[in-house]
Amino acid sequence: MWVEAARPKTLPAAVIPVLVGTALAHAHGALHWGAAAVCLAFGLLVQIGTNFANDYYDFVQGADTAARVGPRRAVAAGLVAPGTMRAAMWLVLGAAFAVGLLLVAVRGWVLLPIGVASIVCAIAYTGGPFPLGYHGLGDVFVFVFFGLVAVGATFFVQAGWLAPDALTCGAAVGLLAANILVANNHRDAETDARAGKKTLVVRFGRKFAVWQYALSNVVALSAPAGLLLARYRWPVLLPLVLAPAAVSLTRRLARSSKPEEQIEILGATALLLAAYGILLSIGIYVASYNTATDCGGTGPGG
Repeated sequence: MWVEAARPKTLPAAVIPVLVGTALAHAHGALHWGAAAVCLAFGLLVQIGTNFANDYYDFVQGADTAARVGPRRAVAAGLVAPGTMRAAMWLVLGAAFAVGLLLVAVRGWVLLPIGVASIVCAIAYTGGPFPLGYHGLGDVFVFVFFGLVAVGATFFVQAGWLAPDALTCGAAVGLLAANILVANNHRDAETDARAGKKTLVVRFGRKFAVWQYALSNVVALSAPAGLLLARYRWPVLLPLVLAPAAVSLTRRLARSSKPEEQIEILGATALLLAAYGILLSIGIYVASYNTATDCGGTGPGG
């Protein structure tokens, strides 16, 4: 039950940024497996803590009811008492803070506000006086913290500085991670509207959501070309093999009406993010390895 509450299908949003950031660190000759492992632990704990907070606060605020479609939620289904879920949320996010202190010890206090903001926003996504997800800001939260911040911080912890290509890759990963939320909110539009949860889908409609989903895919799949211009080698283009899958998923989202199919699209969107991150990381690793071999350097320009 607790594994289900942790929402395993969303966990690629925590793993992939660390994978990509670590590949970039290798490309710049700064790979540090220990630091990468700590970043991964922090990311997973924040993601699970966010999911627990979402389970608790959506029940408290009336967004999760018997009318909701999609996977069951532990509190709404009566499997976990609200107070127990709230305690689990604080326990997991407290563990994330403790792990984050290890990163502060490695790279200094500059990381502390980033870690604190990540944990605060994990709660503020659906809780607090101004829940981000209830005001159409959930997509921004995911893009920033599971894209720009997660990739950038993973790179920074290992390299000690921030490279422009980390921001490029962070933006691509963030857009695909946000698409998981788009697919979820597309499915829950009616129940969210009744609960006063004004997601972007509720505000602007399902057609807008499909366009947002499609544009995010296009921008993410264009990012490897930017790396190519930054003198990485051709293997960074490996994620482009996913273009047909991205087009197919966009069409399925546009045509979907049954909850069962929308749940499948949500899972497939998470898999698209995972496949993109793996292929991009392999491409960066191979491209930087070839460059170092050919040019005698340690990064994408030799």
